[in-house]
Amino acid sequence: MSAATPPLIAVEGLTKHYRAGRGLFAGMVKDTPLVRAVDGISFSLGRGESVGLLGESGCGKTTTGRLLLKLTEPSAGTIAYDGQPLSPLAGPALRTFRRQAQLIFQNPFDALNPRFTIARCLNEPLINAHVPGRERPLYIERALDLARLSRGHELLQRHPHQLSGGQLQRVVIARALILSPEFIVADEPVSMLDVSVRAGILNLLRDISRDLALTAVYISHDLSLVRYLCERTIVMYLGRIVEDAPTAALIDEPLHPYTQALVAAVPTPDPGQSRAPLPIGATPPDARRPTIGCRFADRCPKVMEKCRRIDPPAFTPVEGRSVACHLYGDAS
Repeated sequence: MSAATPPLIAVEGLTKHYRAGRGLFAGMVKDTPLVRAVDGISFSLGRGESVGLLGESGCGKTTTGRLLLKLTEPSAGTIAYDGQPLSPLAGPALRTFRRQAQLIFQNPFDALNPRFTIARCLNEPLINAHVPGRERPLYIERALDLARLSRGHELLQRHPHQLSGGQLQRVVIARALILSPEFIVADEPVSMLDVSVRAGILNLLRDISRDLALTAVYISHDLSLVRYLCERTIVMYLGRIVEDAPTAALIDEPLHPYTQALVAAVPTPDPGQSRAPLPIGATPPDARRPTIGCRFADRCPKVMEKCRRIDPPAFTPVEGRSVACHLYGDAS
């Protein structure tokens, strides 16, 4: 994205906090601790850009994806889509946004109503978008072609349990593309699939993003997926962004100690690869009790005294890259 081109999505100070606790009324009890799922993040997405959100479970990446799609409301901060704030959208304006932004679910078996035929599943977004009935077969045919379901018409009268996992994920992708969106969020799109079918789905997603010039966010903990699909990667840790860089540069030369640990943990077909434990603590701190300084300080092998008392801002040690780590700030 060039400086002269406005971003499709601009995020400023985005925050989402939940009340922790058990039971139906846990969120109404004021003395329950806050879970800081997303805690003041800022970034932008250019048109046609494919970006990975990377991190451990609980880092806030799925919550960020839901916020970007207006499936949940932020506690603070703003999201602008094509220059328009998302929070006030309602009625026809919200329906227009729903056509432009779609989600590809992690588990295709849970994403489709088991009582609907595949034809009914694909018709649902068309009905919700008020597409005339006579035009719907053309939309369905195009979506099946995009998802490379060569025998798609034979599958239309089947139910989800009659399809394989790979076929179901292609149906979920077809449904996400049926209204010709310009922005998609894919949440762990191959994690529930057999290894034998993952390559086909990844190739499909890569080709769709390129051919349709989609702006895409891929949520994953898998560096190999991010490397294959994404031009740029944002690394999250306990609700914060710790590194943002072009994917190739981030994997070849990670800057943040947490990113370095993620890259080092990826197995390689090298018999000489070290099997020594990673030099970080195994368990992240409790998200309900964030530390005062850097949230990675208790696990970091390079921790300094000021890391425990000052939360690092985002530094720019190299053009086009940012990292929230005191190692790259002033020497004070």
